Amino acid sequence: MSALHRVFLVGPMGAGKTTIGKHLAQHLKLRFADTDTEIEQRTGADIPWIFDVEGEEGFRDREQHVVAEMTEWDDIVLATGGGVVLRPENRTALAGRGFVIYLYASVEEQVRRTRRDRRRPLLQKGDPGEILEALMAERDSLYREIADHIIETDNCSPRNVAQRLELELSSL
Repeated sequence: MSALHRVFLVGPMGAGKTTIGKHLAQHLKLRFADTDTEIEQRTGADIPWIFDVEGEEGFRDREQHVVAEMTEWDDIVLATGGGVVLRPENRTALAGRGFVIYLYASVEEQVRRTRRDRRRPLLQKGDPGEILEALMAERDSLYREIADHIIETDNCSPRNVAQRLELELSSL
C-alpha cells in the first residue's frame, strides 16, 4: 500500500470524486486535494464565474496548469474535474504520475446527484439528462484509457466506496 503515494480520481460530475476522495485520503493516510478547489483558491473566483468570464477554454487552460503541478505532489489523493480528461496533456500527466481510479456513475445516477446543484456550468444550458448523456459518450472512453482501476459508485455511499477501494487497493 505504501507504493500508492499519488492517487488520482477521475470520472463524471456526480460520481463522488471529492466526497469519496476525502474518505479515501483518510483511509490511506494521505492528504486530500481537489483541482477545482485549487483553481478557485488561486483565482479568487468560483468555477461558474470563470466559465462565464473566460469560457470553457479559459477554464481548461487553468485546469491544465493546475493538473501539471498537482500531479507532482506526493502523498495525495487528488480529485479532478469531470472534463480533465479532454486534454491529452492532462491524461498524460495523470496516467504517468500516479494511480488513476475511475469512479464510474451511470447517467441516471449523475442526474440524481446533480439535480439541485447550480454550481455546474455545463448543466445550466439545456436538459441535464441529455447533457450528461452527451458528456458521458464523449468522456467515458477517455476515463477508461487512463484508469488503473475502475469502481462503480451507483447506489453506494461515499464512505462505502472508499472502504471498498481501500480493500481493493491493499491487494495490489
